[in-house]
Amino acid sequence: MGVEEEYFIVDPRTRAAVPHAEAVVANVADWDGGSVGTEFTRQQIEARTAPFTSLGELAGQIRRMRRVAVAAARAEGLRVAATGTPILGDVIPPPIADVPRYRETTEMFRALQDGQNICACHVHVHVPDRATAILAGNHVRPWLPVLLSMTGNSPYLAGRDTGYASWRTLSWSGWPVAGPPPFFGSLGHFEDVVGTLLEAGALKDRRSIFWDVRPSAHLPTLEIRVADVASAYKETVLFAALVRALVVLGVQAVGEGDKGPRVPAELLRAAQWRAARDGIEGQGLDVRSGRLRPAVMLVDALLAHVRPLLEAWGEYDTVERLWGMLRADGSGAARQRADYARRGRLTDVVDGLIERSDPDPRPGEREHSGGEMVALTIDN
Repeated sequence: MGVEEEYFIVDPRTRAAVPHAEAVVANVADWDGGSVGTEFTRQQIEARTAPFTSLGELAGQIRRMRRVAVAAARAEGLRVAATGTPILGDVIPPPIADVPRYRETTEMFRALQDGQNICACHVHVHVPDRATAILAGNHVRPWLPVLLSMTGNSPYLAGRDTGYASWRTLSWSGWPVAGPPPFFGSLGHFEDVVGTLLEAGALKDRRSIFWDVRPSAHLPTLEIRVADVASAYKETVLFAALVRALVVLGVQAVGEGDKGPRVPAELLRAAQWRAARDGIEGQGLDVRSGRLRPAVMLVDALLAHVRPLLEAWGEYDTVERLWGMLRADGSGAARQRADYARRGRLTDVVDGLIERSDPDPRPGEREHSGGEMVALTIDN
């Protein structure tokens, strides 16, 4: 598996998101296997790990890539903030990077681009082949709202509280090919649907398939794209561990002839909306029963589902501790709101994000992520 994270570049004086991504990327030091590059807007950068099989190795890689990104920003007198939406600054419309592909996308999708100043976390999991990837995605699909509820980290946008745990999800949902994917009966079914969407002009190309689960257009992986970027790297480790387990269980089920549960699209969309609104602090829609349940109970059900596999890999204790820490500390959205509640200042929210985004908080800075360091094998 491998992980991609997107971060905002912010001015530490104004705490506004600023369009200096190119300058930050120019300062990126070489590191072992990963990379840091520019993104859709000039206020964002994207960091990517190398692929790993060990959860401990992946955790160390995520920590190192954040160090590299933080150092590159600091070299410009700037900071990194890992949040799904920009809190302060001139962000609507966003300053889109001057790249031919992005100019063409803007011509196609027009004002939809105004809501795309957003930062997500994507996890890639290796799969045997493309046909297996399509059917394994059917098995991951019902768990997307639960994963989203755990990772909501975008309550504020441009100076206001949206009332959502993940406003990034709502910004993203306006695209014609985004959100939970359909159920696909085969690779041929997937190709037929994508071909129709391309002919209709709903896709620029296969790289613009933005469903929350999709086969990568250029890698032998299934990519899960449902999460906001996490403010603290340990939450990314938790998300990646759960995603990999779900994909592997899906691959195993496909190998046994199971194409996955046919959860109705309208039910899954409603569950996704509820997860984006409430996060883990509220109620979630159980797509199996059609009933509302506390979101934390749905996460517990997810952990029970993947537990046998995680125990076989020796990862369950770590995942359980990480979930316990997240549950005790609250979601990323809840922590942002707690920072605001102390003095009623959005600058405090940005300061908290700067501190949590850095895996090595500076002396005298607060450690917002809370709890003890989880016992992971991390090469510092």
